[in-house]
Amino acid sequence: MQMSARPYLRSASLKREGVPNYDAYPFCIPAVRELHDLKFHSDVTFIVGENGCGKSTLLEGIAAAWGFNPEGGTVNFRFSTRASHSELHNHLRLAKSVQRPRDGFFLRAESFFNVATDIERMDAEPSFALRVIDSYAGRSLHEQSHGESFLALLLNRFGRNGLYILDEPEAALSPTRQLAVLRRMHQLIDNNSQFIIATHSPILMAYPRAKIFLLDHTGFTAVRYEETEHYAVTREFLADPARTMDQLFADDERDA
Repeated sequence: MQMSARPYLRSASLKREGVPNYDAYPFCIPAVRELHDLKFHSDVTFIVGENGCGKSTLLEGIAAAWGFNPEGGTVNFRFSTRASHSELHNHLRLAKSVQRPRDGFFLRAESFFNVATDIERMDAEPSFALRVIDSYAGRSLHEQSHGESFLALLLNRFGRNGLYILDEPEAALSPTRQLAVLRRMHQLIDNNSQFIIATHSPILMAYPRAKIFLLDHTGFTAVRYEETEHYAVTREFLADPARTMDQLFADDERDA
């Protein structure tokens, strides 16, 4: 029986025998310490949780262990502006499909500027090859807003049969643009692509063909969309913003 190509990245686990010290970063983070066998969805896996729970550290480690540049880009990007990534990638065991993806990209919202700069550097060097920026619709990413450059990446650079690891892609996107991202994701998934996404966006994590893993002080928990705090807080706020504001400011008004 032939093994399905997807998920290209099937699971991730910590190689516990080589961990130097569980009290040191990043192994002291519960999500890292309890990383026994995280199984990814063939379409989309969302990693959610509060700031500081280890989402970005985990995605960075997985991306680097796969072979992506820790600061973002494809496996062919090798720039480094500041070596701030942890050693986690050296201690991860990735279970991969027998069939490799044809494409891939690691998007870090905080360092996408550096990716754009490296594209301009590569295109400035003498070469008989096509310009790198032509894969991003031909317009400098620096000449676009953050949100526009993100969309240019998804709409033009991402393709079929890809593995795409995205760290908080909603950071520069309006709600309308997040819906556009969902539409593009769905097209790519229907063309055999896989996504692993760390996000705070209740819009993105509503995608139906997905697993959601909550990171907290205990490690990982699989949850339904309606069980996430992101969904519950957003729903409560939108149902009655005035009431939420009254509750939020009540203590300040009493102390005034």
